Amino acid sequence: MAALLAGVLLPAGLAGCGIPHETEVQVDGRPSRAAEAGALNGTGAEPPSQAASSEPAQFIRNYLSAAAGEREQAYARAKKFIAPESQNLLKEKPQSSEVELTVVRLREEPVVSPPSNDPFSEVTVTVQQVGVLRADGTLAPPVEIQTKYVFHLRSADAGGTGLFITDPPKVLLLSDTALRRFYGTHTIYFWNSDQTRLVPDQRYLPSTVPTERRVTEVVKWLAGGPPDWLAQGVTRLPAGTTPINNATGADDHWEVNLTMPGATEFRLARLATQLAWSLQDFTGELQLKIQNQNRRTVDLKQARDEFALYPPPGAPERFCVYDGVIHPVSVAGETSGPVPLSEKFNKGVVSAALNRVGDEVLAALVVTRSDRRQRLMVGSDPAPVTLLNGSGEWYGSIGRPTWLRSLDQDHPTGLVVADGGLYRFDGMAAMTPISLGVPGKVSAVASSFDGHRIALIIGGELYVAPLSVDGNAVTVNQPRRLATLLTGLTVVDWYAANELVFAGNEAGRPAIYQTTVDGGLEAPLKQRIGAEVTELAAYPGGTVGAPPPVMYETNKAAFRNDPFEIIKREQVLDLPEPSASPGVRSPNPTAPFFLY
Repeated sequence: MAALLAGVLLPAGLAGCGIPHETEVQVDGRPSRAAEAGALNGTGAEPPSQAASSEPAQFIRNYLSAAAGEREQAYARAKKFIAPESQNLLKEKPQSSEVELTVVRLREEPVVSPPSNDPFSEVTVTVQQVGVLRADGTLAPPVEIQTKYVFHLRSADAGGTGLFITDPPKVLLLSDTALRRFYGTHTIYFWNSDQTRLVPDQRYLPSTVPTERRVTEVVKWLAGGPPDWLAQGVTRLPAGTTPINNATGADDHWEVNLTMPGATEFRLARLATQLAWSLQDFTGELQLKIQNQNRRTVDLKQARDEFALYPPPGAPERFCVYDGVIHPVSVAGETSGPVPLSEKFNKGVVSAALNRVGDEVLAALVVTRSDRRQRLMVGSDPAPVTLLNGSGEWYGSIGRPTWLRSLDQDHPTGLVVADGGLYRFDGMAAMTPISLGVPGKVSAVASSFDGHRIALIIGGELYVAPLSVDGNAVTVNQPRRLATLLTGLTVVDWYAANELVFAGNEAGRPAIYQTTVDGGLEAPLKQRIGAEVTELAAYPGGTVGAPPPVMYETNKAAFRNDPFEIIKREQVLDLPEPSASPGVRSPNPTAPFFLY
């Protein structure tokens, strides 16, 4: 399976890295990042034709790409691969707006029987159901439950070329490889519940769609509303908002005409900002019309400059825990300042989350005592934090906390996992249990950069959920499970606005993968790790086109990417002199995290 993934998703592999003691770590390759907001990462090419290959396995791979592209011709392209007498088996939707593609991920190479190119052959494809690609560009949770498709092929009739499928599935299939190759990802934004912050949403658009149509598609997406899983955490446009015809214009001037009930100046201003960020690779002016009347002229770049998506994160600083004490970590080309925490509280630390909020630092520490019971310590101050409050209860195990990046600085709020349950904590370390409505123990939680979505590991599986945040009241809405090839997941963090990085097992070996927020585009980041990954931290505000910084812990040692290598004791600052006692081994840095 690893070879298949490397061949499909990855560029050339990287060199190996250092290892600590018995921990074996090998690097198989670095995946290409899914496109950033507004980028179209497809090639612009059309999917291969029916005659492109007569080799059965490759023919089926090509068939799994045939439906990619413009919806109006999806069935026509797929039917060219199907024998004429069997084309009626494919249940065609009458309207292009109803066309849905069943996205699958190949678990292994297609198996051909008999292996020779006989007039008749059988190709078995083992798959994972990823989701349903809808006409609005969203990837909804999967509906199909099949894990295997068997295709029977015959040679084309006299005078024809290639092969034909004689018994196609009733649904239009699309491989995740084709999704990556023939579609681009595009990020649009919806306002949170109090309309103070924009929350990202990912959509897919065929890479052949011309620029002038992309404005139209974005307007349709915003008018159509958020996907089901995100809807409870964001605000829709007023009911009845619909585009009037297509957007018009070119280059630096565009016109959008809408029907929008209750189009007050406040709502138009919010819509202008929403459009500016949802079209963030566009510049120039956008003329916003309501029922043919000019209502607002938007300078797209200026609108983005006037409303920052999130508070500026600043440069990330690396920290780790060394022998129960937080220390800065120094790597080439980066600097980390002193630990923004009073020495009085910087002891017995297991893991930590430090965040900058304006002029203050939010600190959440997991500390332990002699019997190894753990509790949460929380505080906030201009650096250094000099007062921390402790949770009243001690727990058997607490995961790394995560702060919610809310605009309400007067009510700092975070989430943490304790003894298999999810809890909300406030600035006084008061912990309140949160019910998720999903069976299984929670082992990890991570908050997105916008502070209104979280990722969870529940029962060893990956979930995302939207948050409704009102002051210090936080509601976790229904989680959505994401498909992944890894099993027994342990940790997760946000890798970018719409990407996650997580760890689990791949064919019995620990590995780190990245995926999009809908689970559609998954790729290995680090494979064949020697032991379970117990901590994972990423910085999601990195440079576009470069892999975000990632750090993780395995076998009680900390590692970093770019390139993958162990974090050495010499890179940990402000350490006491190592022990001179014979036979006493210095500990490794553990629990790495970023301050930003």
